[in-house]
Amino acid sequence: MSDVTRLLDSIESGDAKAAEELLPLVYDELRKLAAAKMAHESPNQTLQPTALVHEAWLRLTGNENVKWNGRAHFFGAAAEAMRRILVDNARRKHAARHGGKQQRLNVEDIEIAAPEKEAELLAINESLEKLAALDKQKAELVKLRYFVGLTIDESAAILGVSVPTANRWWTYARAWLYQEIQS
Repeated sequence: MSDVTRLLDSIESGDAKAAEELLPLVYDELRKLAAAKMAHESPNQTLQPTALVHEAWLRLTGNENVKWNGRAHFFGAAAEAMRRILVDNARRKHAARHGGKQQRLNVEDIEIAAPEKEAELLAINESLEKLAALDKQKAELVKLRYFVGLTIDESAAILGVSVPTANRWWTYARAWLYQEIQS
């Protein structure tokens, strides 16, 4: 049993000190995953990887009724928390009081508008929710790959499936999402 799994079991048993011991063990991995995801975000993104990890950690540990079923469940929940944070941030930026769908322009390069990644993120999230209603496992794979930045091998391990199965699911999910977003 890994240290992470042991500490998750201790947290479930009510050991408050175990949460303090867990953070240093998973922080670097969560930070790496957040940095990988943030590398694909819009250059005008104000959320930093460290802030994303901290917000996800607060959401993961803020509910005392959560029961972790091992490392895979924890990192799956972390992927979901990061996805929700990014989606909430994109929705907030699209709100009318924050400028709505107006694009920011660099005053020095007035002809070049900043790319609008928030709209893409919202479209992906909406389509991902539809995919989750049809096939929860494929949707979980997309969350791990797209929102957390895990490799196929890492995602397969977390989901408890073989790498070839994860590859098939990834191919299907990408095609399905593409069709959904295009329509």
